Amino acid sequence: MTGRKEGKLMTDQQSVAIVTGSATGLGAATAIKLAERGVRVVINYSKSEHDALETEKACRQKGVDTLCLQANVSEDHDCRSLAEAALSEFGRIDILINNAGTTKFADHKDLDALSAEDFQRIYATNVIGAYQMTRAVAPTMKTQGYGSIVNVASIAGVAGIGSSVAYAASKGAMNTMTLSLARALAPEIRVNAVCPGFIGTRWFKDQWGDEYERRTAKIAADTPLHRAASPEDIADTVVFLSLEGARNITGELIITDSGAHLNFTPLAAR
Repeated sequence: MTGRKEGKLMTDQQSVAIVTGSATGLGAATAIKLAERGVRVVINYSKSEHDALETEKACRQKGVDTLCLQANVSEDHDCRSLAEAALSEFGRIDILINNAGTTKFADHKDLDALSAEDFQRIYATNVIGAYQMTRAVAPTMKTQGYGSIVNVASIAGVAGIGSSVAYAASKGAMNTMTLSLARALAPEIRVNAVCPGFIGTRWFKDQWGDEYERRTAKIAADTPLHRAASPEDIADTVVFLSLEGARNITGELIITDSGAHLNFTPLAAR
């Protein structure tokens, strides 16, 4: 890949990416895969400093410069500070991965399981946080003439499933926000979203314990591709959308669930 002066991504070795919520899981996998491509990475965490430093170490082992910063994306000041620190350190921001997210587990049928405060907390991170981060980096990307933003949504936001109604609604909002921002920020900035299904993260391993392998195998067997995605699987799609190989793609919601959505009504194939 060769660098170009206007409206194009520079070489991978010159590019800079901010990955929110990149201490563990999909965010960490994405940061490491970007580093493998030579992209300088800003690693962000809200609480898990030890894990974030481990992710930073893994990225540096790929030979890239890094920055590791604490920031709560639900706070606009933190979002602006994160962008300013990236600019101060590297002089540019080419890629933003809005990966930070939160949820509350609640049966969809139990309407008393969620409060207004639950919705507000989940939206503050999953939707408002992504918007605030986008707003914080957009002027720099516009000035550069290039930028790529990838929002990590969920199949929950397409099919109305997942850990809770509030979570599904927040990811649905993120999907429609992706379309709005893709229109608003073109032509300089591309905005896309990935909508994963199950991802085999450490969180599930900790929660399920000895049941993890059995449950994961069952999830895989129920998908058309007979696959249960790893963080690295989904990170491959995120990284593809973020780099110049996807330069003609904007406003897309890419479902990455091994075809599980084909089994859902009304999404079932006819």
